[in-house]
Amino acid sequence: MNWPLAATLLALAAPAAAQDATAMPGMDHGQADQATGHDMASMDMSHMDMPGMDMPAMDMGHAMTGALGPYAMTREASGTAWQPDASVHDGLQLMRGPWMLMVHGVLNGVYDNQYGPRGAEKAFVSGMLMVMAQRPVGDAGTLQLRAMVSPDPFMGKSGYPLLLATGETADGKTPLVDRQHPHDLFMELSASYAYRFDAATSAFVYAGLPGEPAFGPPAFMHRLSVMDSPEAPISHHWLDSTHITFGVVTFGVVRGGWKLEASRYNGREPDQHRFDIETGALDSTAARLSWNPTANWSLQASWADEKSPEQLDPQVNQRKLSASAIYTVPFGDHGWWSTTAAWGRRSSEGIDLDAWVLESALKPNAAWTIFGRAERVDNDELTVAAGGHHGPTYTVGKVSVGAVHDWPLSTHLSVGLGALYAFDFVPSALDAAYGDDPRGAMVFTRLKLR
Repeated sequence: MNWPLAATLLALAAPAAAQDATAMPGMDHGQADQATGHDMASMDMSHMDMPGMDMPAMDMGHAMTGALGPYAMTREASGTAWQPDASVHDGLQLMRGPWMLMVHGVLNGVYDNQYGPRGAEKAFVSGMLMVMAQRPVGDAGTLQLRAMVSPDPFMGKSGYPLLLATGETADGKTPLVDRQHPHDLFMELSASYAYRFDAATSAFVYAGLPGEPAFGPPAFMHRLSVMDSPEAPISHHWLDSTHITFGVVTFGVVRGGWKLEASRYNGREPDQHRFDIETGALDSTAARLSWNPTANWSLQASWADEKSPEQLDPQVNQRKLSASAIYTVPFGDHGWWSTTAAWGRRSSEGIDLDAWVLESALKPNAAWTIFGRAERVDNDELTVAAGGHHGPTYTVGKVSVGAVHDWPLSTHLSVGLGALYAFDFVPSALDAAYGDDPRGAMVFTRLKLR
């Protein structure tokens, strides 16, 4: 797929109907209805001047709510996960009769150099293109369809070098260590239906092949606090690796700022074949409680019982726990600041492995974004035990800092240039493997729909 061409065609497809999803006269940068943080459904939007939007068949009071409940649509992130209402959505927003369409996309060209005995270098392309279609059904229902694809498979089955990263496999025989696996071509193909009982209450069902079960915070490429970084977190398989699950059904209820949901899903991680769609029994269970107490905060706690998640250790089941807090606030006239703190635990065969993450991004103006992340992870996959996949447990860490500058190419397309530097921390027992000063760096350029 020619991603830059596709993005350009989308930007030109409907010049009269397209608008920036974050630029809505009469709304204060995602802070609409700040007093309650939820009740977008009751807003009278008949006097809002929204140039370029043709909506004769769309009730805007309905359209501006989320797909899963009567709250601000900016609250929704990946899968059924929540983020603060004050978050921003980049991309195109189009109206076609009763349908509201949104298109998000980013394409990164990255040069990666990881230093030390286990280091390597590589140039690769990553990113995603997501298309969402939403419409009312009757007086109280909302239907949403969502598709997301990624160019990651074209980087090769072994992914890209990333010190201290582990998870999945490139050949079905050996684990990927010090490399980030590529995501599948199809990252999400999902549908949801929600029914509103009143101005604060709804129930919903979500299904995907693939999709994301009710576990963890939003996936890292959808978190405002880190989405501008091309580097995957080493805590990925503790917090959000289930964002590509080949088979999931989630039921949930929303009441004001609260959401309770449960999922049945295929617990097996994707295999090394990145272009296909896999199937399997819905043998695993997850549950999540989310709370958005104000427009600036989003909190969640979740639990999962996964059956045979790892292809290389199919006899081993896992229990997972996670908790996270996201704080997002406007910054200056057109910027924002978002921070996420998260904890995750993986438990199997009597061993508990924890991961801690603190990440933050600041956008002081339309051109610059500055981001950083600190992680601490207990990992038993860094050294392979004889005849097995897991070895001794080591506590390791990583701190990454970076920035990106964007220049507009057109109303809805920008080009950016950025870089990041990472400091890796290992115990003395791993000095022989990683050296006494392991580090990493990335330089990247990107095309982004905005």
